[in-house]
Amino acid sequence: MSAPVLRRRRVVRPRTAAVVLPGAVVTAVLGVLALGLGDYPLSPSQVVSVLAGRSDGFERIVVIEWRLPRALAAVVFGAALAVAGGVFQTLTRNPLASPDIVGLANGSFTGMLVALLVLGGGWPLLMSGSLVGGLAAAVLIYVLAYRGGIKGFRFIVVGIGVSAMLSSFNTWMLLRADVETALFASAWGAGTLNTVTAETAYPAAGAALALLAVLPFAAPALRQMDLGDDMARATGVRVDRARAAAIAVAVALVSTVTAVAGPIAFVALAAPQIARRLAKAPGIPLAASGTVGAGLLLASDLIAQHVIPLTVPVGVVTVVFGGAYLVWLLVHEARKGR
Repeated sequence: MSAPVLRRRRVVRPRTAAVVLPGAVVTAVLGVLALGLGDYPLSPSQVVSVLAGRSDGFERIVVIEWRLPRALAAVVFGAALAVAGGVFQTLTRNPLASPDIVGLANGSFTGMLVALLVLGGGWPLLMSGSLVGGLAAAVLIYVLAYRGGIKGFRFIVVGIGVSAMLSSFNTWMLLRADVETALFASAWGAGTLNTVTAETAYPAAGAALALLAVLPFAAPALRQMDLGDDMARATGVRVDRARAAAIAVAVALVSTVTAVAGPIAFVALAAPQIARRLAKAPGIPLAASGTVGAGLLLASDLIAQHVIPLTVPVGVVTVVFGGAYLVWLLVHEARKGR
């Protein structure tokens, strides 16, 4: 009787670089299109010439002053939302955990509404209110969901409940506001880049990039926590401290975006999972998630501006894409659980 033949299992290695590099190229191409499309159309060569500093005059005004802030905001904000969603999905080990699902985006929007309708402040106060609101929502969800640790399912359920309460409170505040302010805040609440200017886009993009630069230092601890809290503690990770720091950075990313563009839905939910599947990674690759999120939001904004006959908030487009993705994800998970 012959000895059994042992077959070597094929190990699938993550292909993060294979997602980041092509994704960056696609995002760059979309960015050139975004800078060229509009009432004053420019060819890609004209856009590149302006960006390279070889063209002045009206073309430079159109590209640099009018269109670049919005395109840059779409890229950076999409990356920020995707990375924040990747952090929460890693911490909870659940693909449905994202800032817009568990109420953090609504918390940031609540803080922004209080700063706008009650305090009547400018953009710095709106930014501060959004950050405080997001952090307060995160603390509330964390306290209510904590039972000797954080379980993904409990965290999501508590977050959905807090999100529903915050949404009702936001609606109540909008109903008490004057019509003009309520219309402005409602459009903002849908998630929009229509009101983005250089004065708001560049500081917010700088803050988001600074926060994104912090996360690589937390990536090793996040990878260990993705294996479970006990395994992470066994390898020397201070789980509670690392989790609190990661949540704080993720909430700050969401709050920065919300203060300028409102709660843009579903980018944080869909982009990390798309990146994980493209990279064939066991966990959430944050770099790939940011790349996918940047391209996804920029593409959605191009559709909102130039494909749909009426200019709509970009959040309307992301909701359509994200809703279709959520249905697919639920069906896929249900079939996998059989």
